[in-house]
Amino acid sequence: MARAFEAERPRLLRVAYTTTGSLAESEDCVQEAWIRLRGTLGRTEIHDLRGWLVTTVGRLALDALGSAKARRESYVGTWLPEPVVEDDPAEQVTLDESVSLALLVVLEQLSPAERTAFVLHDVFGVSFAEVAEIVGRTPAAVRQLASRARRHVADGRPRFPPTPAQQRALVAAFADACQRGDLAGLVELLDPDVAWRGDGGGRVTTTARTQYGAMRVAKGILLALSGASGLTMRLATVNGVPGLVVYEHEGDVSVVSFDMDEGRITSIDVVRNPEKLNSVVRLERDGSRLFPDRE
Repeated sequence: MARAFEAERPRLLRVAYTTTGSLAESEDCVQEAWIRLRGTLGRTEIHDLRGWLVTTVGRLALDALGSAKARRESYVGTWLPEPVVEDDPAEQVTLDESVSLALLVVLEQLSPAERTAFVLHDVFGVSFAEVAEIVGRTPAAVRQLASRARRHVADGRPRFPPTPAQQRALVAAFADACQRGDLAGLVELLDPDVAWRGDGGGRVTTTARTQYGAMRVAKGILLALSGASGLTMRLATVNGVPGLVVYEHEGDVSVVSFDMDEGRITSIDVVRNPEKLNSVVRLERDGSRLFPDRE
């Protein structure tokens, strides 16, 4: 049973993480599922272990999401999902671009039931009948929940998404423009209506509210960088797509993720809250320094 459970763990973590947006809460859900599985020994025969585990984790994640909603309403500043940076060799959540940080931000706007229906059915292929048991609705009602969520998600997805190579090129060009303090070059990379969000959790400084517009965002980013010293910026895979990890001499770390459409960056999400970056590897600063020391 332990071996079978460990084989399913990455998938279960992905189910919980996509539902909650929190690695810590996801790990709690998966651990609780293991405890419940052990409790079935000698009492219940499970014919479909994967299905049982996904259903159990889905129900636990829904409960966790409901509790988290209240906490997030009193959160200091903008709340962003906890990023998954795949430079971490111990990381057990393997994501692709279907669960990008930008998508998780869109999912935050859904009700817990809508989000669970969409995640379990559309992302993980759980039947409407099984999802209905989890959310306490009829299969027909769950079908409607998923349909509403699907339309909302479609509105937030890029119409002409770039290829992985184009994504990497855009991120590299963004880093280069920041390195050189090139305002015009940075503006050229941004969509006219680009959104810039920052999550410091009240612990570190970041943009207080969402900023919009290429010129305003570019000026804000360069101003923020001008006050930092000894920055090291590294390309990384953030939630399955190219992003950046920024290290400061003082020890602060930022994870930057991007959404892109029609060859430009449409949103920039910067997570700086230390509580959300425990899984990010503090790499030694022996790579290329994209920023000179600014003392």
